[in-house]
Parts: sequence; C-alpha cells; structure tokens
Amino acid sequence: MTVYFHEEDLPAGALGPGAIAIDTETMGLITPRDRLCVVQISDGGGDEHLVRFNPGSDYAAPNLKAVLADPGRLKLYHFARFDLAAIRHYLGVVAAPVYCTKIASRLVRTYTDRHGLKELVRELLGQDISKQQQSSDWGGPVLSEAQRDYAASDVRFLHALREELDRRLAREGRTHLAQACFDFLPARAELDLAGWPEIDLFAHV
Repeated sequence: MTVYFHEEDLPAGALGPGAIAIDTETMGLITPRDRLCVVQISDGGGDEHLVRFNPGSDYAAPNLKAVLADPGRLKLYHFARFDLAAIRHYLGVVAAPVYCTKIASRLVRTYTDRHGLKELVRELLGQDISKQQQSSDWGGPVLSEAQRDYAASDVRFLHALREELDRRLAREGRTHLAQACFDFLPARAELDLAGWPEIDLFAHV
C-alpha cells in the first residue's frame, strides 16, 4: 500500500479500471467560500492518490477531470452530497455515477444513528481509522504525514464497504431505494450550490 502525492493534477494512467473511491478536503463546509484543497482517489488496488491544489489554483487538472467525469466509472463516496458539490464548483464536472456509503448505511443500519466512516469501518470491516486530522488546515504549504494518511484512509476502505453494504441492501430488499437515492445525489448537490442547502423540497411545509 502506497500513498502517492501529486500537485494540481493526477498523472495519466495512474488508476486501474473500474470503480474509484473519491473524497475531498476543503478549507471548511461552505463550498463557495471554502476552497477545495485535496482530492483523494483509490481504484481499490491498495494504493491511494492525493491531488493537492494550491491557493490561486485554476483547477485545470485535465487528467483528474477526465476520470471524475467518466460515465463508465462508478464513483464511491462517503457523504457524496458534499464531495459532489465541491467537485462541481471548483473542477466544473459532475463526478457521477454515484454510490454513497453513508446513504447505504442509513438504509440498512436502521438499528443505529451512527453512520460516520469511522463507525462503518469499525463495525463492517473490523478496522480502526483515526479522525484526528479531520479539522486540520488543509490549505497550508505542507501537508504532514498524519494529514496525508488521514486523507488516504478516507478512500482506502470504500470499495470493501460497498461490497458489504450491497449484501445488506439486497438482504433487506432496499437496493432499488439506494440506487434511486444515488441517482438523485448530483441534483441534490446542485440544489446545495444554488441556495437550497437545508430545505426539504418534498416537505409539506
């Protein structure tokens, strides 16, 4: 297992075929204000790639954009709604089709309200990940080894989580509901960016 670090773009041919796990690190939680700093990617083969964007970046990244926009590659996320919005706003592409482990967890792990990545990895895969760097400064000139390992761990387990969650979705007869939610996520991210972040458009009031 190796964590590769790249500046401003992903090298051509860095990933194998098939589904890819995606995550982002930003300066905060308000997408238009808090710039995109890092995009993490894993093809599930054991390595992770971190693409760092510096202050003032033009986010050109042609190789990364081509991978993210590829309709033939399934994109795995944990809380896809946020990452889709950040990628759409800064990189200008819709990184779909989508699979979200957080939504899948909420559909099948109805016995708990704990759907964070750390809890999912612990329960479903029997491994522990650290969240100590979650609120660190991702826009600094140097990313520490702890930051890099944290960022990589956010995509390291998504392929294995998807396999287990798919089994549970099928067991509970909720695969079709999950897929409908996944298909809607790019539109949900667009609504966030357009100014409807916390409004339930389907609510009665």
